[in-house]
Amino acid sequence: MPAYQTTSPVLFLIFNRPDTTQKVFEQICEAKPARLYIAADGPRRDREGEDLLCREARKIIENINWPCEIKTLFREQNMGAKDAVSDAIRWFFDSEEEGIILEDDCLPNNSFFYFCDTLLEKYRYDARIGSIGGCNLQHGRVWGDASYYFSKQVHIWGWASWRRVWKDYDKELVNYNDKQAIERIPSVFNDPFITKELLYIFHEIKEGKGNYWDYQFAFTSYFNSFLCIVPNINLITNIGFGEGATHTFDISSTDANIPSFNITEITHPEYIMPENEADYIMVGSGFNIDDKKRKYKKLTRRLKRWLKISKSI
Repeated sequence: MPAYQTTSPVLFLIFNRPDTTQKVFEQICEAKPARLYIAADGPRRDREGEDLLCREARKIIENINWPCEIKTLFREQNMGAKDAVSDAIRWFFDSEEEGIILEDDCLPNNSFFYFCDTLLEKYRYDARIGSIGGCNLQHGRVWGDASYYFSKQVHIWGWASWRRVWKDYDKELVNYNDKQAIERIPSVFNDPFITKELLYIFHEIKEGKGNYWDYQFAFTSYFNSFLCIVPNINLITNIGFGEGATHTFDISSTDANIPSFNITEITHPEYIMPENEADYIMVGSGFNIDDKKRKYKKLTRRLKRWLKISKSI
């Protein structure tokens, strides 16, 4: 059976990992996008040999062997993930109304492109839908009887979206204040422990700390009540855990190298409603919420015992 050829433009975000870059690029080659955007951050001056790795990663454009309009955004100086990724996505959506975004460690199977094409068209004008994710981190748990479910949380290990959504992206969160965050975030995740973690990150971003771009996209979705589409089977394998990763260092993580599966037919949910329990599983796992709750309960029990003893003295 011939590989599916995507109708959507693709943005490929690369940096200093020619090995994973090559693997992801081979999957893009199978999908043969008619328009391919490649953005690369520059090497860091304090990392010996990184300039060579960056050059090797950029050589992939020499292997494009299908009719394709190619645009590149190659940085000479290192901008860091926050600026390099967010600016590259803005550059992409300045030219395209919609499209697919892949980083150099997010290995898609071929049906990921079919999934994105189908749902980019179906929800093109639906203001409730903000993005389409390709990864599923539910580890076998299925939500509903359709091919995908809806989430309040963005999933950016291989994803797709529209210009209408990205125009609201706010890299520094200048359009939101503490009062808005305190009012809005608890209504997104009805859990005080998750709220505490997210408010901490919100304040970090507002203070100019943290070299990440994706939390800002999540907050943009929270404040605009966007939903993300998540496939009920995994379509993306993150092959970037371990040495050389920007954030995903733990090679033993249960989210590392999850196998992907092909989706051959897409069935749609009857209702557009988020699966809150699925969100709790994913976000709670990311913040180790269950462990923090156990420690809190243990501390609370100790405090109650101490107060009881104190009153009896």
